[in-house]
Amino acid sequence: MKMLQIILIFAAFTMNISCKAENKKPEQQLLATVETQPVKKEHYIKVALLLDTSNSMDGLIDQAKAQLWEIVNELSYAKCRNERPKLLIALYEYGNDNLSSRDNYIRKILSFTEDLDDVSKELFSLTTNGGSEYCGAVIQESLSKLDWGNEDDDLKMVFIAGNEPFTQGNINYKDAATIAKEKGVIVNTIFCGDYTHGIDSHWKDGAQLTYGDYMAINQNQHTVYVPSPYDDIIIQLNLKLNNTYVPYGSKGKDKSRIQEEQDANAAEYSKENAVSRTVSKGSHLYTNSTWDLVDAEKEADFSYEKLKKEELPQELKGKTSSEIKKYLEAKRLEREKIQNKIMKLNEQRRKYIAETTKETNNGLESAMVQAIKKQAKKKKYTWE
Repeated sequence: MKMLQIILIFAAFTMNISCKAENKKPEQQLLATVETQPVKKEHYIKVALLLDTSNSMDGLIDQAKAQLWEIVNELSYAKCRNERPKLLIALYEYGNDNLSSRDNYIRKILSFTEDLDDVSKELFSLTTNGGSEYCGAVIQESLSKLDWGNEDDDLKMVFIAGNEPFTQGNINYKDAATIAKEKGVIVNTIFCGDYTHGIDSHWKDGAQLTYGDYMAINQNQHTVYVPSPYDDIIIQLNLKLNNTYVPYGSKGKDKSRIQEEQDANAAEYSKENAVSRTVSKGSHLYTNSTWDLVDAEKEADFSYEKLKKEELPQELKGKTSSEIKKYLEAKRLEREKIQNKIMKLNEQRRKYIAETTKETNNGLESAMVQAIKKQAKKKKYTWE
């Protein structure tokens, strides 16, 4: 009898809930459904690059300039939970006597940014001089001044490269490592010199404290470029790709000029490096919504009505919103067509290089890609 009472009470309770749900207005039921749907999160690979710019580091800076686009290309193949993560890069220099001693000879060049042209531009502006290299201080600075966020799926990494003892300066690298672990940031160390010397100078310990990787490179090694039969066609597509950009706003013309300058900077090293940059420009990681209307239109907060007529390029002045929309759609389709061609040619290029070339060691690039892939695997990232 007691069991029967329990069953009846439970049935009445269930009916009461059901009735309440049925009595809800349609819009209330829809709102409840929307509220319970999980919000789709974007995933990020966040890389803070801390470069020693003291006198002996010209070769390191040269490698960073020459290898940026191949590093970006490797990261473009990453997936997290079947989604392509976005890439954010921050840039610091340290150990340069031109910098202020009050700031421990440290300069934040760029906060986290998706603007890869800005990263390239700043790398090419770096000069070496001096100095006093305080590793603990620059790591702590990057941890406290950059927005690392709280997402567990994000891949958050510091790469510090240099050749002086890791213990210099008044901030202990072990204290910086404690902060890194609290923020979920992995510190990877790249010693420019002999592997054993780097261990003796505490570079390996600096990495292991945050479960990062320690690597040693020859910073004066020249970058190895591998030519392929597809290079000339890809470079020709880059010229066509540039014609799909629609500069607008106060930054438009300057940013378009910077884009062309970085094309030239890449080509300065070799044809193959220009190809690598073009491949990056064909990937999802290359985005310029702050100055290009085609990219800007894809942003959630974009509105044709909010476009200032005086900030439009000459070809769009006096056009209606529907005319501008039609023009941008044509440019977008043209760009996607060119980018697809670049990607298909790059697949053939990669296959050709894999079949005809032994594995090459390109110093900074090889060290960073190796560490990123290893650490990404622990977070269930895949590479394809």
